[in-house]
Amino acid sequence: MRDMNILWSKTINPGDRWSGNICKGRLLKFTAEGDGANLAMLMYNFHNLTEHYNAPDTLKAQHTFFLTKGHAIMSDCGRAMASIVEDELGWHDTVTGYTTRSMTDEKYGFTNYQQNGNDYLKSGQENFINELTKNGMSKRDLMPPINLFSKVEADETGNLIFYEDHCKKEMSVTIRTEMDIYLVLSNTPNPLDEKKEYPSVPVRVEVLPAPPVDGLDYCANFSKYTRRAFENTWEYNLLLGI
Repeated sequence: MRDMNILWSKTINPGDRWSGNICKGRLLKFTAEGDGANLAMLMYNFHNLTEHYNAPDTLKAQHTFFLTKGHAIMSDCGRAMASIVEDELGWHDTVTGYTTRSMTDEKYGFTNYQQNGNDYLKSGQENFINELTKNGMSKRDLMPPINLFSKVEADETGNLIFYEDHCKKEMSVTIRTEMDIYLVLSNTPNPLDEKKEYPSVPVRVEVLPAPPVDGLDYCANFSKYTRRAFENTWEYNLLLGI
């Protein structure tokens, strides 16, 4: 049964991309429509596209290697752009990046638009660049994404291990926007996914209104560093009058 609070929804099919502007105070619920999903995500400040999600600051400040419920998604200006308010997976990859054209051709076989039309196998890098150009941005505005639904861990020797069975059908993660953002999504494989066939897992995105955030909010108080990022965002929004 459809949730009557849903403001907007869309299914991102395998290989597809999407970008759009989303105001603060929204819940973004991502749901895997099959086992083994991976949705790469970039995030920018709608009012200043040079401010963006910053993996090193997000991980270092919160003493983590991955993201899950409670964590803030921080910008390079030390602000909380969004936060993870619900999570059925417990781990989302922050370190493996996105697929490239050469990586995709090598792993899944050569395809291109000239021969295969819209059925050619897209790479994460291409998808991101194509969306960024819609806002006057380019390859230089890329940065490591968050790979929702994927778990990647380091073993004792430093090798990265991809967990193939981490995501099951209908698992979801919900992110709350703490500022007005420009969101970019790419439904392309995790670079460490060892499947020989291009993964085919649609992801459903639903946008809902979020309850007001107060000083006792779980995410805002997840750690003293998370709290500081929230306070920086509250100040930013207050001075902009948003």
